[in-house]
Amino acid sequence: MQPTELEMQESYQTAVDEWIVGIKAEKALALAQPNVREVDTWEAAHFKEEDLRNKAMQAKKDYEDAIRQNLFDF
Repeated sequence: MQPTELEMQESYQTAVDEWIVGIKAEKALALAQPNVREVDTWEAAHFKEEDLRNKAMQAKKDYEDAIRQNLFDF
């Protein structure tokens, strides 16, 4: 069964909320004089944020497609 437009909207909103958490986690690691371990942790947080961004962008596309399907039947 296809997800409804409302379910797609909720998925998109959840993905954006998770992305925001990832951005804040990366921001919290932005230190003026980090040591090697902190740089590695910061870099890992960046990769996680990037994955969360991609998830949010895919959820946005899926939601937009659901809207188009609902409005224009294509």
